[in-house]
Parts: sequence; structure tokens; C-alpha cells
Amino acid sequence: MVTTPAGPRRIHRPAWAGRNYTLLTSAAVVTNLGAGGALIASAFAVLESGGNAGDVGLVAAARTLPLVLFLLIGGALADRLPRHRVMVAANALNCVSQAAFAVLVLTGDPQLWQMMLLTALCGTGQAFFSPASEGMLLSTVSGEQAGRAFALYRMAMQGAGIGGAAIGGALIAAIGPGWVLAVDAAAFAVAGSLRAFLDVGHIPARKPGGGMLSDLREGWQEVVSRPWLWSVVVQFAVVNAVVGAAEAVYGPLVARDSLGGPGPWGLALAAFGAGTVGGAMVMMRWKPKRLLFAGTLCVLPLALPSAALALPASATGLTVVMFLTGISIEVFGVSWMTALHQEIPEEKFSRVSAYDWLGSLAMLPLATALAGPAENAFGRSAALWGSSGLVLLLTVAVLCVPAVRNLERRTPADSAPMEPAAGPDVEPAVAPAAESADTEGAVGRLG
Repeated sequence: MVTTPAGPRRIHRPAWAGRNYTLLTSAAVVTNLGAGGALIASAFAVLESGGNAGDVGLVAAARTLPLVLFLLIGGALADRLPRHRVMVAANALNCVSQAAFAVLVLTGDPQLWQMMLLTALCGTGQAFFSPASEGMLLSTVSGEQAGRAFALYRMAMQGAGIGGAAIGGALIAAIGPGWVLAVDAAAFAVAGSLRAFLDVGHIPARKPGGGMLSDLREGWQEVVSRPWLWSVVVQFAVVNAVVGAAEAVYGPLVARDSLGGPGPWGLALAAFGAGTVGGAMVMMRWKPKRLLFAGTLCVLPLALPSAALALPASATGLTVVMFLTGISIEVFGVSWMTALHQEIPEEKFSRVSAYDWLGSLAMLPLATALAGPAENAFGRSAALWGSSGLVLLLTVAVLCVPAVRNLERRTPADSAPMEPAAGPDVEPAVAPAAESADTEGAVGRLG
């Protein structure tokens, strides 16, 4: 309520921001606030227990491996069961695993295998959560304002992640990583409670079908039958891998050797996060007609951070590059989600989302592992220029795909003759799942 000279006035949500959308966005903010600090806290927990950089890498890998292994199963399950129940169950698993991790850190001397096991459970929960979350979000948004809704969701998610990392870093310094992990467990509990109130009445009952393998084959056919979809998934399998390796391995090394330490690199990463918020704000207003062409053009700047590290650029120059890159990749992210919402049938959202996530993550551990040997073989600068060149080459190749260049945003008039496939509250169905979700889920793409 707002009080005006004429008396109290009720604030109304936009028509596209319905109850489900509000619950999903609120839950995403809560979990990203917790997860932003927890990612830092887990690394410091390993180090404070006597581990080294290699042990930190093992714990990180323990999260990634089950995430990759169980994504497809999670996607198929989320298209069989009510998605909100899958999300709540995944949040409960994440809550329990993070709470146990916190107790280990606060009360004793955690062993490496214990931390790896609990982190693996958290990754397993994420594998089931992410496809269900994206499917739920895509089925919740309707109408011409879908792009604006996705942009606001992502802006809230990214902003919460930035704030969570800043608050988490300060709390780790003040009270230690164990309490930050406990806060993350509590955030999962709150978010799961919010998601339990989601209404799935607008989603039609699933038709009886085959088994899990049959469901996965149907999802695969949705991907391979659309050149614009599989070409972007292949593109980002490599782009995420090389950019992620440059960020995780080469960025800290360049900062140590040429920029004066970790401070400038942390500032550059914060600038990237701020850029993603700015990009989401841009997409609140901009609705490109050829949405996927415009989005893919905005992938080209992803070549700039590796190039800036290869030079190396000054700390100020790197920060500016990272900020602009954050804006551009968020333009792609919103465009991708809008295309998926428009083009994939509602009942297959989660399965297509799972293939999208799998493509985005599968090569990242390998690329990170090969970053050191590549530096030894070719030199750091050459490896970074190679990463930059791969981003450019693959993005130009995707821009040559006619389906990418020609996919257009449909208006309500364009969609009018079509029968709604997902109930009265859902846009005429026809789209895959996209990078959404919380940093419990990260950005499809790099988000």
C-alpha cells in the first residue's frame, strides 16, 4: 500500500507478474543470496581444514560431476511429475547437505572425502532442480511481455548473487565459513517453502507415455529437429568451456603476475556481475524482432575478456571489458529464454532444458583440467588468444545458420490462429528450456 494525498492506494503487479512468477522470483533471490556466499565459503572451509588448491578443485569437481550425470534424468522426471514438487525435493536435499557441511565445519575437523560427498549431494540436488525450475518459469510466463518477465527475473537473480557474494565474503572474514554455509542451508529451506505454494493447475496433465528412455528420446528429437537450438547448444559447450577455464585458471594467474594481486581480478568479476544486471535492464525495454540473431551477435564480446588477459590490459581496462561483456551476455540470455519459451512445447520444457544445461556444462571440467597443460605447451598468452579465437569462430559459424538469423519474435496476432497447448494462462506453446534459474543454477549459458 502507498499513501497519497487522496488516501491509500494499492500497488498492482503487472499482468505478467502473476502469483507463480512472484513466488519463483522471490525464491530465486533468497537462494542466490545464500549461494553467492556459500561458493566462497566452501573453498575457505577446505583451506582452513588444511587443504590446498588441488583439494579446492576436487571439492568443486565433486559438485560438477553429479550435476552432469543426473541432468537428463532430472529433466525427464520434471516433465513427468509436478515440477514444483521436484523443485521442493531438490531444495530439501540441498538444505540437508549444506546444513551437514556447516555442522562439520563448525564442530570439528572435516575430512576431504566428507566435504566432497556433501558437495556431490548438493550437485545432485541441482541436477534435478535446474530443469524443473526452468520448465516452471517458462510455463508461468505468458503473453507479449515474456521477454520483460525473463529480464526482470534474471536481473533479480544476478543482483542477489552479487549481493550474496559481497555479504558472504564479509561474513566469512567476520565469523567464519561454517556460519555462511548454515545461512545457505536456511536459504534453501525458505526458498523450498515458497516453491511449495506454486500453483500448477494451469499445466495440463501429462499424457501417458513410455518410460524414461522414451522421454529422453523425445527431448533429444526436440533438440536435433531445430538447427537454431542444437547449433547454439554446441556453440556454448565450447564457449562455456574455454571462457570458464580462462576465468577459473588464467584470470587469477594474470592478476597475480601483472595486475597486483587478487583485488583487481575480484573487481573485474564484480563488474561482470554488475554488467549482467545492466543487460537485464536493457532487455526490460528492448524487444528485437530477430531475437536470436540479436542475442547471438551479443556473444561476440565474450572473446574480449580472454584477449584482455592475453595482452594483459590494465586493471581498469579489464574491469571495463568485463562490465561490457556482462551486459552483452545478458542480452543473449534473455533472448535465448524468450526463443525457448516461444518455440518448445510446454510438456517438453524440462527435458529440453536438461539437454541445454548438459551441453553448457559437459566440457567445462575437461577444459579447466587442460588449461594448465595448454599453458605449458603453448604459453599463457597463446592459450588465451586461442580461447578468444574459438569464441569468435564458433559465434560466426552460428550466425551463418539461417534458422538463427531468421527466427523472429511472434506477436499476439501471429499466434492467434494457434491452439493454446498449455492452458489458459500460458502462451501458445512451442519452446525449449533456457538458462534461468538460480545460481543454485547459474545462467544457461554463462549467467
